[in-house]
Amino acid sequence: MPYFSGMKKYQLLFSFLFVVNLAFSQWQVRDSALFNPHVTVGYGYSTPGGDLANRFGNNGSLEVGFHIKNKKNWYYGVQFNYLFGNKVHEPNLLSNLLTSRGEILDEQGQIATMFIQERGFNAFFQGGKLFPVIGPNKNSGLLITAGVGLLQHKIRIEHQEAKITQLEGEYLKGYDRLTNGLSLNQFIGYYHLSNNRLINFYIGAQGTEGFTQSRREWNLDTQTQDTAKRLDMLFGLRAGWILNLYQRAPNDYYIY
Repeated sequence: MPYFSGMKKYQLLFSFLFVVNLAFSQWQVRDSALFNPHVTVGYGYSTPGGDLANRFGNNGSLEVGFHIKNKKNWYYGVQFNYLFGNKVHEPNLLSNLLTSRGEILDEQGQIATMFIQERGFNAFFQGGKLFPVIGPNKNSGLLITAGVGLLQHKIRIEHQEAKITQLEGEYLKGYDRLTNGLSLNQFIGYYHLSNNRLINFYIGAQGTEGFTQSRREWNLDTQTQDTAKRLDMLFGLRAGWILNLYQRAPNDYYIY
């Protein structure tokens, strides 16, 4: 019996400390601007503009980032967005491989099933300011950022269950239109940290401008070299989850 009585005392003590710790954390979020390193995971959907609209349709993006919001609500970090889409309209793509019926044949003389898609990424450094004009606490509000980085995109050509020598290895590079260059990025939206730490998210509008050019020496299908300077733009919405790392004591971090 003394053993169980002692266990109950420890359980009560641990329960009390947990409640106090939770209440203290809620007070921190609600009443003071925190130094808050955090990971973001989200999704975006964009419409292309400029030269990008001549090659691709709307695309989606999966994104991950690491950012810091300091006690003065300055915001900075790094972001990586993986771009993907299914709408490609590139004139004369694979034209030198087409039969008179507009088909591509594999090594066995059979009609090959082709998948033509968009792939790319946008990686950038980002900085800005959080304005706590709306939201439940001083760590939520209007977030405005700008960034600089690298935008890259290409045409993904896939042929399943078929061997097509002209679309493999180094030959494939003559068709994928690999393009990249310096990019600028802007975001304006709402950043939310809840008082109970359970609901933390961001949502807003984003714009990207890429000053790009082709990185392939020769396009095999058109038998030309693409040396044009491009202005590739993306405009869309993005939203995601915030995984916070609160600092409670020196060298101690907690993730929620």
